[in-house]
Amino acid sequence: MSLEIWISFVVASGVLLAIPGPTLMIVISYALSGGRRTALATMPGVALGDFTAMTISLLGAGAVLAASATLFTLLKIAGALYLIWLGFRLWRADGRVEDIAARASGSPFAMFRSAYIVTALNPKSIVFFVAFVPQFVNVNDPVLVQFAILEATFVTLAAVNVLIWAFLAGTVKQRFASSGAVRLMNRAGACFLIGAGLLTALVRRTA
Repeated sequence: MSLEIWISFVVASGVLLAIPGPTLMIVISYALSGGRRTALATMPGVALGDFTAMTISLLGAGAVLAASATLFTLLKIAGALYLIWLGFRLWRADGRVEDIAARASGSPFAMFRSAYIVTALNPKSIVFFVAFVPQFVNVNDPVLVQFAILEATFVTLAAVNVLIWAFLAGTVKQRFASSGAVRLMNRAGACFLIGAGLLTALVRRTA
């Protein structure tokens, strides 16, 4: 793979990752309630989720999803309901600073699991990978090696992106540490999650 193609992929992926979507919304929601430390749980979940979705896509599942309206709809509805459920759960969390991480964000494993599920089971992302990644592959060179490079690059960029967003959201949380402010941020994070769920439910099949 030439350096020019790799750089082009890095730029295109960076732009894509910076656009808020369901994954970033859940990362921001956890960081608003639990602080920057939540990135230690959500970052591995997002990275593994992207790795799973991208691997499945490259193995051909994306083509199946693109061809099957029923399968796409089932995955879409499941992901949307999960996001909305997380949003309602965060909305009901109280505003006590001392236990906000335990009540709103959950355990590190719960945050990891949520970030993984939301990222890995996003049918739009799976179909997108099928359409996006092949544009940077030279069929005259070993394809598996190129896929491995592109996948490692994207997953790394996704992890860095999560750290940046969690740091920014966590910094805001630390500046507004009163119970009332924390409750307000919980509600804001809940709105992010519920909004992401509703947007996910409205996604149309791309092919």
